[in-house]
Amino acid sequence: MKLMLLSLLCSFAICTVSAQSLPIKRKLQATRTIAAPRIDGDLADEAWKQVIPASEFIENRPVPGRKEQHDRRTEVRMIYDDHAVYIAARMYDHPDSIAHELVNRDNIGNADFIGIIFDTFMDGMNGNGFYVTAAGVQFDAKYSQNGDEDSNWNAVWESKVKRDETGWSAEIRIPYAALRFSGKDVQSWGVNFNRKRQKANQQLFWNEVDPKVSGFINQAGLWEGIKGIKPGLRLSFSPYLSTYLKHYPFNTPNVKNTVMAFNGGMDVKYGINQSFTLDMTLIPDFGQIQSDNRILNLTPFEVKFDERRQFFTEGTELFNKGDLFYSKRIGSIPSYFKDVSGDLRDGEKIIKSPLEAKVLNATKISGRTAGGLGIGLFNAITSSMKTLVEGEQGNQRELESQPLTNYNVFVLDQSLKNNSSITLINTNVLRRGNAHDANVSAFLFNLNDKANRYFVNGAAKMSLLTGVGDENSRKGFNTELKFGKKSGTWTWFYLQKIADAKFDPSDMGFFTNNNFFDQQFNYGYQVYKPSSWYNKWEAWSNLRYSRLYKPGSYQNFGVDGNYYVEFKNFWSVETNFDWQRKGQDFYESRNAGRVFQTGENYGVKVYVNPNKAKAYNFGGNVGYRKNLLLNGKAYDAFLFQNFRLNDKISFGLDIDYQPRFNYAGWVQNSGSNIIFSSYDRHTMENSIDAKYSFNNLMGITLVVRHYWSDRRNKSFYTLDTNGSLIPLTGEPPAGTNRVYNVFNADLIYQWQFAPGSELSVAYKNSAEGYEELYRKKYTRNLDAILSGPQNNSLSVKVLYYLDYLDLKKKR
Repeated sequence: MKLMLLSLLCSFAICTVSAQSLPIKRKLQATRTIAAPRIDGDLADEAWKQVIPASEFIENRPVPGRKEQHDRRTEVRMIYDDHAVYIAARMYDHPDSIAHELVNRDNIGNADFIGIIFDTFMDGMNGNGFYVTAAGVQFDAKYSQNGDEDSNWNAVWESKVKRDETGWSAEIRIPYAALRFSGKDVQSWGVNFNRKRQKANQQLFWNEVDPKVSGFINQAGLWEGIKGIKPGLRLSFSPYLSTYLKHYPFNTPNVKNTVMAFNGGMDVKYGINQSFTLDMTLIPDFGQIQSDNRILNLTPFEVKFDERRQFFTEGTELFNKGDLFYSKRIGSIPSYFKDVSGDLRDGEKIIKSPLEAKVLNATKISGRTAGGLGIGLFNAITSSMKTLVEGEQGNQRELESQPLTNYNVFVLDQSLKNNSSITLINTNVLRRGNAHDANVSAFLFNLNDKANRYFVNGAAKMSLLTGVGDENSRKGFNTELKFGKKSGTWTWFYLQKIADAKFDPSDMGFFTNNNFFDQQFNYGYQVYKPSSWYNKWEAWSNLRYSRLYKPGSYQNFGVDGNYYVEFKNFWSVETNFDWQRKGQDFYESRNAGRVFQTGENYGVKVYVNPNKAKAYNFGGNVGYRKNLLLNGKAYDAFLFQNFRLNDKISFGLDIDYQPRFNYAGWVQNSGSNIIFSSYDRHTMENSIDAKYSFNNLMGITLVVRHYWSDRRNKSFYTLDTNGSLIPLTGEPPAGTNRVYNVFNADLIYQWQFAPGSELSVAYKNSAEGYEELYRKKYTRNLDAILSGPQNNSLSVKVLYYLDYLDLKKKR
């Protein structure tokens, strides 16, 4: 075994191998300037005249490897001084070929852009991207591993653009405070320039990015000979003030229908040294983020929601390694919630029970040394939450439903050659009082060969819960192994995952079930060379097999095939076919040890996507699934439409309809009986979005969503000990039909009145309805939710960015 592991390591990142190397990187010599250029979009500054431009960009799509046309050429010049990096970019083009839609910051919209990507530590995996569109809108992102993009990362930098009769130009200033780099006197950075011509659906890079090669940052060029740069003191403060006016008709004595609140807090960024940064938020305010898209969940597992709180999304690439960090556990969706109903006295009832915990503060320290060692520390504290109960005489008291909780993450991530890495990560949750604590540790490795074609990665994880029920502790483990070929026309991988019955990372991670032995084999073929009728096409397939880990019982087996093609008009079609044989579901019964025999099923789905460069575009998908158990059938129909009236105004409409017939599922456990039913279910989701942009720094957005789903039980069954369904004798359970309605409207005005500073005004309306008595018609459900009690809020928030060095200069 030891010889096998050594051989494997030598075949990848540790030993020198004989393999086809990546293409030679293009190089750009660094030029220091004495006089910094003025950032106004005019490239006539003296500082640019003696700089040799980066030019002759190479197309990535639709025709990989093709050189750009001379009359649409790109020229980028880059210089630096003691304070910042400066970029001057000239994009030649016909004026009517330039797209320049106005959108909010960190969006591209329908616009051309120019981007600069830095790999300051030259590890081929981690980078920062700075983009500006032809409308002057900024977009920045962090990149990790093989090009995973974190668009929530934000930095403060300057840019200006100008359009004229021969194209458009951009000037950019990126202060060193926005970057992390080593303290070497002479250093080289990885760099690439990225241009997008939206109307032509054309993307180009200075250093060629071959789509057949896995990764993006590893295909950057070199910026050589950077001398004597220091970031200086990186210290900034972003204090905020906010006020809220909320109204909900509780209509309950001693509970106010309308409340008003004032909040204040601060975000702090401090550059500990050239490579490491501390981010801290004190008494944060997340009241203006977009509402979660809640649904009716009939599964035994929780639903995973997207994180939208900026502090928990930006710069978290280190903490997200190993899939152990689900940031919504912190405050938004905590895993621990005490049921206080057992503590109620005679005659008491629950008046108010908050489900979310307030975040008191959160801190991140992260960075990477010159030797490629990434270090991350994360800490957050949430306050205890109280459930308000009231007695028969009107006297009220509070019961603790969530204790004061401390969340921690620690990461060590060592970069190796050939874009490889090894990682140690630990998550820890500590709760005050008798609630249980949790600790999860993991070792991860990601190894690639010299040509970045073949890979092997894996993980070993261990969870430890202490103070759980009658147990002093509960320890579990999980292992993962994946290897295959990721570059080239043909790609494949094999994946194996194992977890015992006690592995549980849910206190800080997202978790559905344990006790599994899963295997998957994937095979793919990609053609990126266009023909007379297509730009590219891809085909891939999967084999999946799952068993319980202990006892080793079969769970499911399935196969699927997918085909994707992009046509010459930039429309695309994707088809998906899948089949699953009869299986054993050990979770649907909500009773440990009881299995449900699932039916053989198969389905097909077709996706159609338009050329989104058009002012009006539409697309969607249709699908059909057949389940041989109880003759179940499912249909899917989704349609989206987008319309741009002009560069300032645009609208979108999404309609999603999902009818289900004769599906089988759990209803309730009644004594020794486990009750199932065959049911019909109709789900309809409509959402409308609109935006109006005054300019590249100010705009209004509106998102309206209505979701309705029901369950209409038809026939009832009991679950036999062998997992089959037996028709129920006697009276069927009452009140088991279900209807869920949710309505949200978010109207937000944003104005970036200074770099890093923002004024926002948000109006939110939300309503939620859950009823056993169902209404069959969609219009009746829409009317019911709109006529029911509404939760309205109006908030104003001002955040101001203060840079210590700027303040020092002014002083």
